[in-house]
Amino acid sequence: MTIVIDWAAFVNVLVTALAGATLLVTFYALGLRLLVRSGRAPVVTPAEFTDAITVITPKEAKKAAKAAAKAAKKSPLTEAQKKFAFVCALACFALCAAAVIGGILVIVLHH
Repeated sequence: MTIVIDWAAFVNVLVTALAGATLLVTFYALGLRLLVRSGRAPVVTPAEFTDAITVITPKEAKKAAKAAAKAAKKSPLTEAQKKFAFVCALACFALCAAAVIGGILVIVLHH
C-alpha cells in the first residue's frame, strides 16, 4: 500500500487558506480602524468570569469610555467624513462576514 499525496491540491488549499486568513484579518482591522476614525470607538463593558486572570473594574471601563468620547470630540473630520468612514467600516465588516459564510459554504457544499 502506497500513500499518494496530490501536492498541487495541497498547495492550492494552503494558498487559499493563507489568502483568506490574510484578507479576513486585514478587512477586520481596517473596519475597526475606520470605526474609531468615525468617532465610534468600541468600548467593551467588563465581564465577570470565574476563571479570568484579569477583569477590569467598572471604574476602569468608565474611564475608557470617557477617553473614547474625548477622542471622538477631537476628531478633525467633518460629519460627512465621519459618516463615510462609518459606512466603509460596516462594508469591511460585511466583507468579513461574507468571507466566513463563503468559507463555511465551500466546506459544506463541496465536501
